[in-house]
Amino acid sequence: MTFKATRKIALEEHFAIEETVQDSAGFVPQSYWPELKHRLLDIQQRRIDEMDRNAIDLMILSLNAPTVQAIPNAKAAYELTRRANDFLAEQVARRPDRFRGFAALPMQDPDLAARELERCVNELGFVGALVNGFTQVEGGNGVLYYDLPQFRPFWGTVQALDVPFYLHPRNPLPSQAPIYDGHPWLLGPTWAFGQETAVHALRLMGSGLFDEYPDLKIILGHLGEGLPYSMWRVDNRNAWVTTPPNYPAKKRIAEYFHANFWLTTSGNFRTQTLVDAMLEIGSDRILFSADWPFENIDHAANWLEAASISDNDRIKIGRGNAAKLFRLDN
Repeated sequence: MTFKATRKIALEEHFAIEETVQDSAGFVPQSYWPELKHRLLDIQQRRIDEMDRNAIDLMILSLNAPTVQAIPNAKAAYELTRRANDFLAEQVARRPDRFRGFAALPMQDPDLAARELERCVNELGFVGALVNGFTQVEGGNGVLYYDLPQFRPFWGTVQALDVPFYLHPRNPLPSQAPIYDGHPWLLGPTWAFGQETAVHALRLMGSGLFDEYPDLKIILGHLGEGLPYSMWRVDNRNAWVTTPPNYPAKKRIAEYFHANFWLTTSGNFRTQTLVDAMLEIGSDRILFSADWPFENIDHAANWLEAASISDNDRIKIGRGNAAKLFRLDN
């Protein structure tokens, strides 16, 4: 049996509404923008055709980036999340056999974010949340990362709802990243997306968050944003020096990575990288994704079909792990 005969679930697959679509304009040359815009705004036509051609039963849809996370005003961000989430719920209701939804969240205000997540899960039937990296806010240093103390009650809500939280990339603000000055080619998926998201994930692990909320489920895209390759060194640098780690968490960082994180194949269709991730975190915690519309679905599906892994792992990564994590077969 070939992989294409095995049904798949994809979960880093994006859409836009008219209010947010322009946020994605800078990720492709201008000549490609009409095609990308069409892909982002379409849900019910070409997207389903692409799914059918590549044996994808189900997509979990999420709002494009950075959108909500780039709106400093909490009230405006909250209003946009409501509109985007309501729109997504309407689209899912048209084809509940093909789509599920990730909530967009106004992380500018942790209480509003928790309230909106509860609404999306309990009333709209969403299966989790996808947040586009750090959130910009008014005043102070202008950015919030989610290891900060004010987010602890929000994480309590995430754990109580028992839904995954997808930490999706965004570019660092120019004021926060002078290392990229003069080298714009390093921004976005080439490098900055992964570096920014990996540091954010490490902050969560080192903060003690998972000691307080051990049942949290965090998803990272792009086969882990480089973390599987680096995890040993994170915990073993200068191993001859007998000093305890200087972070609040009670365990080694890799223990949280193994216990609380899942990885998707989105936008990283490289077998060597997949095998490294499997060796680090286990094939039960890797999930198929394409990163449509920024990557082609057929590129992802054809790669996984041909990857030098066992058929059992191919089936788990293609569908089984996601069905279990999101309880889609219940």
